[in-house]
Amino acid sequence: MSSTILRAMTADGSARIHVINSKEIVNRAIAYHRTAPTATAALGRLLTVTSLMGCMLGEKTDSITVTIEGDGDAGRLLAVSDYIGNVRGYIQNPDVDPPLKSNGKLDVSGAIGHGMLSVVKDMGGELPYTGAVPLVSGEIAEDIATYFAESEQVPTVCALGVLVDKDLSCRAAGGVIVQLLPFAAPDTVDLIERNAAELSRVSSLFDRGLSNEEIAQIALKDIPFDVFDELDVEYRCNCSREKTDAALRSLSKEKLYELLAEQVAEGKPEQLEVNCRFCNEHRVYDKKAIDKLF
Repeated sequence: MSSTILRAMTADGSARIHVINSKEIVNRAIAYHRTAPTATAALGRLLTVTSLMGCMLGEKTDSITVTIEGDGDAGRLLAVSDYIGNVRGYIQNPDVDPPLKSNGKLDVSGAIGHGMLSVVKDMGGELPYTGAVPLVSGEIAEDIATYFAESEQVPTVCALGVLVDKDLSCRAAGGVIVQLLPFAAPDTVDLIERNAAELSRVSSLFDRGLSNEEIAQIALKDIPFDVFDELDVEYRCNCSREKTDAALRSLSKEKLYELLAEQVAEGKPEQLEVNCRFCNEHRVYDKKAIDKLF
């Protein structure tokens, strides 16, 4: 099954909205990375918002990478999306799971800590667009809103939520991004600011079974809007044996032989193991396979 993104704009052209139900994306990430509950919430939020940011890109070859580097036990988090919103990602420490906060919620900010959020957009130019901001909360939604305001000068409302079930699966997940466009009508801006409070528990809205359009109606209450389209997106890793072959081939055969010898010296089998950090695909190369590469 796939997740879905709704894209719409207010009738007066003041703002655009993107809404995603990302439950299936997050459950796929759990299957690949075997995340603890807090790690699921952190990675799930990042995957959710990166998918939304990806579908804002213009060309088929465009991609976006969002990275969180905090000093908390979660370590590094990274997510990559294509121009549709298909996304993949990883968390350095999938076992991170600090005690619940006093309000009973998962302590995502405690797991992430203080640090930086960075965005790299590869849009086919000689140099990719890059932007970075200090983390303001570590809750990710606020950090993304800060990034848009400071790096792209786009006033943004961002709400993200991941609800982890008792069996450690994702029970509900999703996100909303509302962005003001140039010359937005002041009355529309006021209504968007008023409605933002209703998105504070966005995961519960998805858990109640509300559709993307129904959630858009909450975010844009009393504001007429038009739906452009709804996209099917998924957790999609683009790794392959061919790409791994090419990466190893970029090294010399002599260097690969040295690595094989190091394995043997450590009492390990004479083979190299290559793991994809996004889907944990495991590929093994022995001496015969390395000879074949060249």
